[in-house]
Amino acid sequence: MVYAAGGGKRLVGAVEYSDYPAAAREIPLVGSASRLDLERILALQPDIVIGWHSGNPPALLEKLRSLDIKVFVSYPRQLNDIAIELEIYGQIFGSQEIANASANIFRQRLHQLGKRFAFLPTVPVFYQIWHQPLSTIGSKQITNDVIRLCGGQNIFSHLATAAPQVSLESVLKANPEVIIGSGSSTSMAGEDRRPPWLDEWRRWPALIAVQRDNLFHINPDLLFRPTPRLLDGTEQLCKQLQIARSRRP
Repeated sequence: MVYAAGGGKRLVGAVEYSDYPAAAREIPLVGSASRLDLERILALQPDIVIGWHSGNPPALLEKLRSLDIKVFVSYPRQLNDIAIELEIYGQIFGSQEIANASANIFRQRLHQLGKRFAFLPTVPVFYQIWHQPLSTIGSKQITNDVIRLCGGQNIFSHLATAAPQVSLESVLKANPEVIIGSGSSTSMAGEDRRPPWLDEWRRWPALIAVQRDNLFHINPDLLFRPTPRLLDGTEQLCKQLQIARSRRP
């Protein structure tokens, strides 16, 4: 997000898995999303720290504030929030021209996707984050907004938590038309791979998603990182729901 807003050269520290674009891999690391090296952060003397609402423990962010460090907490819950945050980063880094251009491009592309897919017949979707424990997304996860834009209906959108655990029985009862798997499916070489547990659903041939071979995969980096790249994942998901519609009897 910071690079897209034109502020990449101002970054002095990052956490693990900050790997896009390639230049981000050269930034010194100060820990992980859940465990920060406070001494290292202080040594870098940052003007501001950008935190992650659903990834950083609140106590960590409060500790930074107690050390007189300014903290901006990123919390995009809907797709349009990404454009808003791009503009905010432009103000933070003094790169408004680049940031506003990125935000406008994002909004235009988002609008076009909405025009193409939003008013098509609804497709019931189970989005699987992980298999043990069986985990999905609720209404407060931005991927829920992606599914909605594509004309899908998240079968667990009634759950308020961002990443709830669900039972096998509840998925079988809902009988989704499409199952989309993500999870940590990227190899050490950076190659995106279909998670092997996605095809375990074939053990239940009565599922509509299994009967019609609607078991799809999308690189989780394109759907769980709320950045401009999220629209790449959105377009993939929309096309997968189109495939499912074409397979209806």
